[in-house]
This record gives sequence, structure tokens and C-alpha cells, in this order.
Amino acid sequence: MSAAFMLRAGLRHVVLLAGAALVLLPFAWMVATSLKPDAEIFISEVRWWPHTMAAFENYSLAFTKAPLARFLLNGVFVTVTIFALQLLVALPAAYALAKLRFRGRQTLFTLVLLCLLIPPHAIAVPLFLLFHHIGILDSYAALIAPWIISVFGIFLMRQFFMTIPDDLIDAARMDGISEFGIVWCVMLPAAMPAVTAFGIFSVIAHWNDYFWPLIALNSEQFYTPPLGVISFRNQEAGTSYGPLMAAAVVIIAPLVAGFLLAQRRFIEGITFTGLK
Repeated sequence: MSAAFMLRAGLRHVVLLAGAALVLLPFAWMVATSLKPDAEIFISEVRWWPHTMAAFENYSLAFTKAPLARFLLNGVFVTVTIFALQLLVALPAAYALAKLRFRGRQTLFTLVLLCLLIPPHAIAVPLFLLFHHIGILDSYAALIAPWIISVFGIFLMRQFFMTIPDDLIDAARMDGISEFGIVWCVMLPAAMPAVTAFGIFSVIAHWNDYFWPLIALNSEQFYTPPLGVISFRNQEAGTSYGPLMAAAVVIIAPLVAGFLLAQRRFIEGITFTGLK
């Protein structure tokens, strides 16, 4: 192994470690702040570890100052329901675009790619007016309905299905399995790495969504975790930064744990999706 190769590898690792530290720095400060009393949060010096530990008080207030447990349950219900409905739509659509031969297939796939260019914020006002007209604002339906069709999910699953041999599908047809049966009994088990990758993207996006719930909701009982964080703001008494940071840690922890548990499947799904 040459010295030049080792030097390049060392520089690459230094750059990657510096980038990782830059990304993780705000999260480390958030965790450190969640452990401090108010007197140590506003001091001028940078102090990572508190002199007086206030973790129990801050994390207790995170659940008592606001119904954080309710917000977490709302987030779980909304994200899991959205992901399940997205799969229900994306898998058959992706299978049709990848494996069925019909006129206009490429045109439909082009439309899917074009829909990826539309930012969600661009259709927020029409969606708000539509939901107001049909009377489903300020409900779980308002949080779930706009995201049932995921063009990204269709695209990702279609790219993965292209890597599955046609012989497997032909054998299933010879066994008398219907096209929908092939989707759910053959393609879905084979596409679990891609489903896991899409699930991580979907859950993170909708768990962290603040923009649309802020528009669609008025009642605190339907608040999702990011929207529930505003309960810790108080213009008269001042913002409780210790409980606020504790609530943020609790909200982010399930995402970090889920990604660490599913990271191998996530990498497999992303890798195999780009093979063909």
C-alpha cells in the first residue's frame, strides 16, 4: 500500500469526520441543554456539561408542561398510517410501470418524474381551500390525505422492481397467481430493502413535518410532535428552554433509534434501486 494512497485515505477520513462533527454539533448542544438548569443555559461561556444536573426536572416538565405523550402518539398514528397507505398505492403503480406492457407507460412514468419537481408548499393553499370546502380541516384526515400518493415512493419502488427478473413473474403467472397477487405475494417480499428505505424517508419526512400541520390544525389534541413543541413557548413568562430541549430530544430519539436498527436494509434498498 503506497504512501500516497494512505495519505488520500487519511485526508478523506479527516474531511468526513469534520463534516460529521459539524452536523452533530447542534444535536450535541441540544442534549447538553436538556440537562442544564435555566441559570446555566444563559451563561456567556460555553459549558457542555452542567455543574448542576437538571435532567430529571427538564424531562419531567417536558411531559407535564405539555401533553407530549399525546403528541408522540399522534405522530406515530399519522406517520404509520401515511406509510401504509403510500405502500398500498405505490406498490401496484410501481409494478405496472416496471413490469406491465401497455400504451402510454413511458408517458405516465414521465409524469411521475415531473411530479417530483412540485414542492409540497406550492399546493398548500389549494389543499387548504379544498379541505375547508369538504370540512375535514383540524382532523387526522387533514394530516393524512395529502400524502397518500407518494410519487417518490412510486419512483423508488419502480426502480427496484426493474432489477427483479421477469422469469420470477412469469413463473408466478404460470402458477395462476393474479397480477395483484404477484404484487403482494412476490414483489413485496422481494422488495423489502426498498420498502425499508422508503419507509425511513417517509416516516422521517412526516414525523418532522411542521409546515402542513401548522396550517391544517387548530386543536391541540391533533398536534404532531414538531407542532407540539410550540407549547413550550410563553411570551409572558419566557420560553422554557430546558424542557423544550428535553422534548426535542424525546421527539428525535425514535428516529435515530429506528435508523440505526434499519440502516443495513436502508443501504441495501438505496444500492439495489440504482442497479438498473
